[in-house]
Amino acid sequence: MLTKDLLRVSRAGGGYRPRFSDPADERVAARVIGAYQGHVGRSRAELDAALTGIEREADDFKLVRGFAKLLEREATFETRSPLDPRRARRAAFEAAERVGVVTAAERETALESAAERLEASVRDVESSLLADLDRAAVLAAFDTAHDPESLRRQYDLSLAQTALFDATEVRIRSSDPKALISALKRLRLLYEIRRDGTERTVVVTGPDALFRRTRRYGTRFGRLLRTIAAAAEWRLEATIDDRGTERTLTLDKGDVSVPGTDPVEELSFDSGVESDFYARFSALDLDWTLRREPEPLAAGEYAVIPDFALEWDHGEFRVFFEIMGFWTPEYVETKLSRFADLEDVALLVAYDESLGVGEAIEDLGHRAIPYSGTVGLKAVRNALRPYEDELRAASSEALPERLAPAADVIKIEALAERHGVPEEALEAVAFPEHERIGRTLVRPGVLSAVDAAVDPGLSLSALEDVLDEHGLEETSAVVSALGYRIEWDGLSGGTVRER
Repeated sequence: MLTKDLLRVSRAGGGYRPRFSDPADERVAARVIGAYQGHVGRSRAELDAALTGIEREADDFKLVRGFAKLLEREATFETRSPLDPRRARRAAFEAAERVGVVTAAERETALESAAERLEASVRDVESSLLADLDRAAVLAAFDTAHDPESLRRQYDLSLAQTALFDATEVRIRSSDPKALISALKRLRLLYEIRRDGTERTVVVTGPDALFRRTRRYGTRFGRLLRTIAAAAEWRLEATIDDRGTERTLTLDKGDVSVPGTDPVEELSFDSGVESDFYARFSALDLDWTLRREPEPLAAGEYAVIPDFALEWDHGEFRVFFEIMGFWTPEYVETKLSRFADLEDVALLVAYDESLGVGEAIEDLGHRAIPYSGTVGLKAVRNALRPYEDELRAASSEALPERLAPAADVIKIEALAERHGVPEEALEAVAFPEHERIGRTLVRPGVLSAVDAAVDPGLSLSALEDVLDEHGLEETSAVVSALGYRIEWDGLSGGTVRER
């Protein structure tokens, strides 16, 4: 799947249609593949510069970024430096504090002092200082089975999956209903089967009928598409909540194909408590992604595999989560001894109240959460908040006071993802070259071009076509910024009027 900022759809005529690629786009796909292949052993900054050059020459930069997004998953980046960057920085900063660096000569003195302490050369210290920054990471390997044609087809599938993020209902007819129902159960989607004569339609409903819609529920619709599209014959209709306007998306076997096999895998759990917690937590719209059974953690001579890892969506930080059910006293004692040997690990432990081990867990420096029957989501949410506060504060401090994105139009959500920060962190940042229109940054020139193409009396559908051409999605915010309003005509549409 792609991120929503890379979604390309057409709303012409009031519809909602992904802008699929065509065979001519394989030339662009070949250039993007070549950029990755040609930059093995070089830095991410150099690769990004090459991709930016391709974007400038392409008809649609989103297409280039979509290809790159898919290939990024097959690229391996490494930090390469003579010294550990954190050790080099610590030594350099401590030396600089002693020297009092103001001039270039004093800087050189501080580096020499750090090099002497680390038993390394000044050159090694200097080249290691920033080696762990993202832009300095080296493309160590790029192993892809994609050729230009298969990359284009994968892109079309990913684009269709992303278009389903905002679906509130999906109606499916499939020649392989058994595989479809099996995938629905594994993905924990709500569905019903409706009959129309001899035809059967599987109706998958979004969560709006029960609780507010979440991003993760929408991504399950996208994952379901892989199973749907693997059938010999199929047709899908989806109701899309497009910024408050209901639109219909229609897909069939002629639109997308599935490379490889259906990747939907059934997760296994050690207990009903774990399974229940996974299902309920995954339905929340939080800035954490829940992973089942992450890699082992070193605990002395042993290894501990926590039940879950909670990964912060805006940076490389994880909180591990363990659920202790009703075990024998000997097993509990062993478990606690393993926890005691964990170092530099953020760990939450939910324990059955009958065990009475909360104080022992807290004494080990880990957060204890008692439960009875099921793990309370509110308690876990409260335990995560202190980490969130620290992470948001750190990401806000790392941002400059002013930013000038290269794109003419960019959503704040996409910019926040690019910088690895929550959207709230950008609230205090100034954007001297852009105007904030709703949750989008827009260059004044783009707004002027839209203004020139919009006149009172223009229909809402024609207005949305104009906005779509300029990459603008927030209709109400743009209309307000231009000094217009929408005069609604029942359910048939609306007309642009002066405000």
